[in-house]
Amino acid sequence: MTSTPVEPHVRAAEPAAPARAPRTRPGSRPRTMSTAAVNTALALAAVYTFFPLLWMLVAAAKDPTGMAAGDIFTLHHFDLLGNLSGLMHEDGGIYLHWFLNSLLYAGGGSAVCALISVAAGYAFDKYAFKGKEKLFGVVLLGVLVPSSATVLPLYLLASKVHLVNTLWAVLIPSVVNPFGVYLARVFSTGYVPDEVLEAARVDGAGELRIFRSIGLPMLKSGFTTIMLFQFSAIWNGFFLALVMLSDKNLYPVSLGLYIWDNNVIEDPSLISFVICGSVVAVIPVVALFLCLQRFWRSGLTAGSVK
Repeated sequence: MTSTPVEPHVRAAEPAAPARAPRTRPGSRPRTMSTAAVNTALALAAVYTFFPLLWMLVAAAKDPTGMAAGDIFTLHHFDLLGNLSGLMHEDGGIYLHWFLNSLLYAGGGSAVCALISVAAGYAFDKYAFKGKEKLFGVVLLGVLVPSSATVLPLYLLASKVHLVNTLWAVLIPSVVNPFGVYLARVFSTGYVPDEVLEAARVDGAGELRIFRSIGLPMLKSGFTTIMLFQFSAIWNGFFLALVMLSDKNLYPVSLGLYIWDNNVIEDPSLISFVICGSVVAVIPVVALFLCLQRFWRSGLTAGSVK
């Protein structure tokens, strides 16, 4: 009996499965459309932010005729040098006087304010004394009070000591900044190690020398930040000067431009000087920021590398 050989089962080759289409959520849009929508929104936000600045820069170069006609974004009626010359000679050159007053108020006030704030924040952080946290709570309470609410009490106090209509009526309130004290304590906690101070005390250094030689250099970033914040606040503020001062020779530039702007109806030529003066008044704040930004960068990276 012969056996019949069994043929091996040959399996037919299966066709390759078709490539699966990427899944998309129901109602979802392509990614390119989302990116385009985001970029469009950012472009509109940028235009909305920078258009007033562009308008001010162009309008500062227009003569009064172009300003009165609303002829801003054209190539006619440009007279930047004439506007600058008129600005410096208007009313006997009082704009330059206002500009120097603002430099005194903002520069001197912010520097002294930063030093006081850094010293107070350092003391709150590194020293233990009775009632420290309660006193710091009062400082935080001062942060919550708007500066405009304190102008009238400050005026009454200044009138008692006969400081109204003097430089000191604006300078003295400018050196007080509760938020600067709070910020300085935060910087002192992060940037001034207690071990370094203890080592200095072991070497026989006094507390004042420790602050001057160790604490203050380590708090350079905090000092710069507080100074720039206060400089900008004093430079742009005018309500305190409006209440305290009646002599126009003591006005800061912000108050002087405000007075000129109120007189535009009587003298339309002042509109060019107001806009041109506003552009010139921005320069110190921008210059100070550009000069001091390297200290901010060093402060942001101070704790990243040991």
